[in-house]
Amino acid sequence: MSYQRRVGTFDFAAYSWRVHQGPCFVCAYLAGHPGYRHHLVYEDDDSIAFLTRFPTLLGYCVVAPKRHVENWHEDLSEEEFLGFQRTVRTVARAIAATVPTERMYSMSLGSKQGNAHLHWHLAPLPPGVPYEQQQFHAVMAENGVLPIDSTAQADLADRIRGNL
Repeated sequence: MSYQRRVGTFDFAAYSWRVHQGPCFVCAYLAGHPGYRHHLVYEDDDSIAFLTRFPTLLGYCVVAPKRHVENWHEDLSEEEFLGFQRTVRTVARAIAATVPTERMYSMSLGSKQGNAHLHWHLAPLPPGVPYEQQQFHAVMAENGVLPIDSTAQADLADRIRGNL
């Protein structure tokens, strides 16, 4: 699949309310909360990976430890951190094997004010994206999200899992 322009809108005010007033999104997902469903890509005893709810790039995933930790440099031992990073790399490679990827963006976002649960974003930049739409622009939902439905996301998650 080639580069898709983002056309969907993103309601930042509703999102902001949800991350400030709602439960931890990773813990809620793991608990099976119906408002926090995602398409599973990877799971082991310690980590989980799922497609983001508001994808700006096809195959955009979140990888998180199952245990609620907020700071990778304080809350994880070196061994736990290195194991988690192996999982991040494994998932990134599976994404890149599934969707055309010029560059795999990897970043840890969140803060104590919202989305505090440690998580890594894996965002595969497809070939052909104009430079001014790459990097930060490419991952910001405020610039639009992909018009992809739940059935297509489920299929994509299945294909990524097949490349693990």
